[in-house]
Amino acid sequence: MAIATNTRTTYSAVGIREDLSNIIYNISPMDTPFMSSVGKGSCDNTLFEWQTDELTAAAANQKLEGDNNMNALAVSEPRRLTNYAQISYKAVQTSGTAEAVDFAGRKSSQAYQLAKRAKEIKRDMEKMLLSEDLKVAGDATTARKSAAVMSWLGTTSTSTSNIVDGSASPVVGIVNNGGSSPAVGPDGTTVASPSGSDVVLTMAMINLAMERCFTNGGEPTDLMCDASLKQKISSLGGSVIADLRKEAPGAAPATAVNAIDVLVTDFGTLKIVPSRLCLSNQLYFFDYDFWSIDYLRPFQTETLAKTGDSIKQLMIAEYGLRAKNGLANAAVIGVKDA
Repeated sequence: MAIATNTRTTYSAVGIREDLSNIIYNISPMDTPFMSSVGKGSCDNTLFEWQTDELTAAAANQKLEGDNNMNALAVSEPRRLTNYAQISYKAVQTSGTAEAVDFAGRKSSQAYQLAKRAKEIKRDMEKMLLSEDLKVAGDATTARKSAAVMSWLGTTSTSTSNIVDGSASPVVGIVNNGGSSPAVGPDGTTVASPSGSDVVLTMAMINLAMERCFTNGGEPTDLMCDASLKQKISSLGGSVIADLRKEAPGAAPATAVNAIDVLVTDFGTLKIVPSRLCLSNQLYFFDYDFWSIDYLRPFQTETLAKTGDSIKQLMIAEYGLRAKNGLANAAVIGVKDA
């Protein structure tokens, strides 16, 4: 096979129009399950406050007929808690020329980059909220920090704490006294740590965390964890999953059930939510009604002063986490998949 003399081919041709798709494909994960599930609120200061309270323990409460000795009970005052609003931003600067030229896949280079930065900030927020960050007031050289989820969990007693230490033997709750004296519980200033090395997750640990939530009055709906622990939870199903696979309806003969996405425990039903941004050795049990992200400044774009032939803008938000009552939630820490 040969090409005839003087046949013009694309290999030597000049002026062929470039074929560049007008779509930009981005595979980066952008899901933020915690932020997407909790409520949104507002605050009017960098330091915002709220109060929590609880009822006294239930008792038989049997009184004498005609009793005239009705002394008032000791008053338990609500607990006052605080957190700080932190600032997160990303800047975008584009030259006048770069904004004027015709780019494939976007009408405005500046607008495209700003949209990317907004998504990145949301991921940054999710990562912070699911971390062990403690609140920091900040000053002229130190940025303010908002206390994250783990700093609001726990109690002053191992027998009631809603942080389950998987590394302990036997498995118990972990004390989180907070920063006050006398100790009254978590306040965004301290985080409980496992007592030993990570151990393999068991169903007993999950059940204990749910029992603590139930006892405290919480009703978690979601169990959130990373990918490896999600797989471990599915493996805990064992023969249950095998039975489900065997009994798969005839309408879907090619379907094999090999995962647990909903877990029914003695103390409630949980949806298993995998997260790319939570810590690798922890499970979170969330009752979302008891969390909110409070904004001093919601997401907004600010155009900075023009100092040359360029456009400079900020995508910025100022926000903090409000833990309305940490006792409604729980965590299992110090665990691994294998």
